[in-house]
Amino acid sequence: MRHAAASLKAFAALAALATVATASAASAQSAAEPVFQGAHTDWRVFTRGEGAAKICYALSQPSEALPSNVEHGDVFFLVSSWADGSADDQPNFLAGYALKPESPPRVRIGSDRHTMFVSDQEGFLEEAEDEDQLVRAMRRGSTMRVDAVSLRGTATVYEFSLSGVSAALDAAERLCR
Repeated sequence: MRHAAASLKAFAALAALATVATASAASAQSAAEPVFQGAHTDWRVFTRGEGAAKICYALSQPSEALPSNVEHGDVFFLVSSWADGSADDQPNFLAGYALKPESPPRVRIGSDRHTMFVSDQEGFLEEAEDEDQLVRAMRRGSTMRVDAVSLRGTATVYEFSLSGVSAALDAAERLCR
């Protein structure tokens, strides 16, 4: 139980960082603390802010991080929606280190493959259509692999369980209506 509480605190702290990093919001909202809304197997749901400034997101940590002999920091994959409609099911890879822009993260779920663009520690998809395709693949799949390269040139691989992702995304969507 102690591990679960520590894990939840780590999720909340990093969810706060991820939300601040992925949202260009008013300072009142950036001061709001993330609120844990529930766990769905390997995915967690959080909200941040209120009213039109509310952000709802599902996130997970990798079940495997390679190479095992390097410090990865805190790594997450998030799918966020904004209550004001400015974003809906926006996938985001958040590394615990700066990413190399010339080697953007690549996401693979089964035969679906997507290349993200880099913004410091984060990877995003360029087109809304690609975001929709990735989220649909996440809902269908069982595991997701993300290949990334640190600014220093270290190649990393993360495997995320997709168990519970559909329930988590549905919960986040209900919270941001």
